[in-house]
Amino acid sequence: MRLIIMPLLKINGTTHQLDVEDEMPLLWVLRDELGMTGTKFGCGIGQCGACTVHLNGEAVRSCILPVFSAQGKEIITIEGIGENNPVQKAWIEEQVPQCGYCISGQIMATSALLSKNLKPSESEIENKISNICRCGNYVRLRKAIRLSAKLIQKQGG
Repeated sequence: MRLIIMPLLKINGTTHQLDVEDEMPLLWVLRDELGMTGTKFGCGIGQCGACTVHLNGEAVRSCILPVFSAQGKEIITIEGIGENNPVQKAWIEEQVPQCGYCISGQIMATSALLSKNLKPSESEIENKISNICRCGNYVRLRKAIRLSAKLIQKQGG
């Protein structure tokens, strides 16, 4: 039996009512139903992190999160963090982007971590920013995380 729900999802401050199956991954709701293509599909099993979004301020892998689990929660995508985001600025300054596919997930994971801790240890970074970069740009990624924290502190946040 196919279960259909009409979830109300609050995404980037806007409420959306959708007619989708309750087990549909949030990623496909974002990309296919709402046209928010900044969140990427990578592996489909929650390992690579290209699909990372914020759910109530926590970084989650949207490719394995059923849409019913996101109901009643605040969802923020890369489109919702703003153009002048210090994490994005740090990524540009440290020249992190190469192919660019993993960038939105990295930025979302980093901004979630730094919203709670502006001085994460190396082990916290290792555990919280587990996104895979196919280009292997991890040295610049680490520098950008540190610069992001400094930029956030500088702007008083």
